[in-house]
Amino acid sequence: MSLIFTVSPDFNTKYLPGWFVVNTLLQRQTGEAIHLETFDDFDSLHAAMAQDKIDMIYANPFDAARLVRDHGFVAVVRPHARPDEAIIAAKAGGSITAVEHLQPGTRIASTDNPDVHMMGMIMIEPADLDASNVSVQLRPNYVLVAKSLLTGEADVGFFLAETFDELSETVRKQLHVLVRSQIYVISHVFLMHPRVASKIDAFRTALMGMAGDPKGQMALDDVGISKWETVEQEDVEFMIDLMVALTA
Repeated sequence: MSLIFTVSPDFNTKYLPGWFVVNTLLQRQTGEAIHLETFDDFDSLHAAMAQDKIDMIYANPFDAARLVRDHGFVAVVRPHARPDEAIIAAKAGGSITAVEHLQPGTRIASTDNPDVHMMGMIMIEPADLDASNVSVQLRPNYVLVAKSLLTGEADVGFFLAETFDELSETVRKQLHVLVRSQIYVISHVFLMHPRVASKIDAFRTALMGMAGDPKGQMALDDVGISKWETVEQEDVEFMIDLMVALTA
């Protein structure tokens, strides 16, 4: 029976072919049958998590915290020098040039990415804004968040910073960054379910070895990762504590 591997749905869709290559390489290196299951949104992913259908996941910090704390998932590796940060942006040339310019009733375009939305909500607090006095419009992806700003449907948008940076130059020139988070210590993490604990060492070796192999490095480049690095349980616990503190 195949192991079920998935990737947090906040990844740039241009990376999808690369994840299938990563999956193929992991099968070759470990000798395990692995099925890469992708989800279009976080609701679908979270439903699969609740039904205990996931054996391995490249999870965002929010889901990683939940899976480690509540379901006993084990952190295997994380991407090197790739912290998760959030951006709040508005349409360039408008009256909103700083977070402090935001007023009650501000229309926010966001995705269902929980950690980015959380960081965005924290960053609007200097304007005395919170969930009670803003209007949040959920969009399926960050391209549509940007479109909402350009068409005037929203006043500001919450973006995963790396995805914002990968928007086309034409789109980015029409947007103005109000603030970019600088947390540095939270990141996506590759996790494995405790029921496959006996396979963790083999997968960690395979993942860590990718950067030393031309095909492996090419696959990593295709998903925007320079290399994997080991992650200690203490690092994960610190990240979880930070996520809890941020949401308190």
